[in-house]
Amino acid sequence: MDRELNTHEKQALLAIARQAIIQGVQTGQEYVEPREERALNQRNGCFVTIKQDGQLRGCIGNFQSELPLFKEVAQMAQASSAKDPRFYPLQDKDLDNFTLEISVLSPLNKIEDIEEIEVGKHGIYIEKSFYRGVLLPQVATEHGWDRQTFLQQTCLKAGLSINAWEADDADIYVFSAQIFGEENTK
Repeated sequence: MDRELNTHEKQALLAIARQAIIQGVQTGQEYVEPREERALNQRNGCFVTIKQDGQLRGCIGNFQSELPLFKEVAQMAQASSAKDPRFYPLQDKDLDNFTLEISVLSPLNKIEDIEEIEVGKHGIYIEKSFYRGVLLPQVATEHGWDRQTFLQQTCLKAGLSINAWEADDADIYVFSAQIFGEENTK
C-alpha cells in the first residue's frame, strides 16, 4: 500500500466485507461492487476477522493477492464466514450479531534475528517443513504477550512444538498491517 487508507476507504472496505458475508450466507453468491478508488484497486494481502460477542468467530486472509483489494476483502470476508475450520459457517441467525476487522498487510520480510520483531507492530509468519502459522500484529497486543510468547503461540498455531521457531530449518517472517474495524475507522 502506497499510503494509509483514509476514513472513506476504510468504511468502503468494511461495507464491502459486511455485504459479502450477508450475500454469501443468504444466497451463496459472491459479492462484487466495483470500486474506482485507486487505493481499493491496489493488490494487497489482507485478513478479515469476524467477532461475535467480542469473541473470534472467523479469520482468513492472504499475504499476496492477484485481485484488487476490494475484491480480496470480499472473498476473505466470505471465506472467514464460511470456511474457517475452527467454526461452523455463519447462518442467517448470526447476521445481526457480528463485527468486522480488516488487516491490510505489508509484504512479508524474512528475519534472521528475533530481536527484529516489534510486538504490537509486527505480525509473525513461521514456516517449518510443511507447517505454517500466522498471527496478526493485534493478537499479541490483545493478549499482552511478549516476543517469546508471541513466537511460541505462532508455533502452536502452526501445529508445531512450542519452541520450533528456534530450529535451524524454521523460517520466520514479519509483516505489519493497517488494522481497522467497524468501531475504529478513523
